[in-house]
Amino acid sequence: MLTEIQLWAILNGTIVTIEIALVAIVFGAIFGVIVALGRLSKNKVANGLSWFYIWFFRGTPLLLQLFIIYYAIPIIYLDATGITFEVNPMIAAFVAFSLNATAYLAEIIRAAIESIDGGQMEAAKALGMSYRQAMTKIIIPQTYKRLVAPLGNELIMLLKDTSLVSTIALFDLLRTTKTMASATGSWIYYIYAAIYLFLTTIIQVVFDMMEKKLGIYER
Repeated sequence: MLTEIQLWAILNGTIVTIEIALVAIVFGAIFGVIVALGRLSKNKVANGLSWFYIWFFRGTPLLLQLFIIYYAIPIIYLDATGITFEVNPMIAAFVAFSLNATAYLAEIIRAAIESIDGGQMEAAKALGMSYRQAMTKIIIPQTYKRLVAPLGNELIMLLKDTSLVSTIALFDLLRTTKTMASATGSWIYYIYAAIYLFLTTIIQVVFDMMEKKLGIYER
């Protein structure tokens, strides 16, 4: 039986887990659109920078990215300026997970945009729309239905990957249960990590409902 203190600790750990995942998916989606448009751009600089961004963040472990932001950046800053500062672990988690999610969502969004028939863009331009207007008013809105399933998958992955923040002294759900188990010598506390399964199930159900409502599988 959990004590009141343990219950609040698990609740707080769960909140930390959810916060990181939600912040990452929101900012990942916003910046993912920008990076995706960069990949689709005919401008070589924008295309190259977007490609490099995706290549780096998809090609390196999320844990390494988290360590760079939390550990390496303060060291680099100290070497360059002689001034010591510490990165807030929660801010480090927000930044690392958002940057990582941006890379994956950019490719998802790019694929969704490219799946739209090219005639849509030609028709928009024939009506006198600029490229930006065509994208924001015609092309991108048509991708919403196709983005629901991969967006839900990415959110589930982010939620599970939040367990990595335990390496930078953040008491998320996993670290909280692990600490309780270590302190008491009882394995029973690991059962509460099943909250991950509960949360991912909710996400799956919600996104399945959105799929059906938006008609994700177009015939």
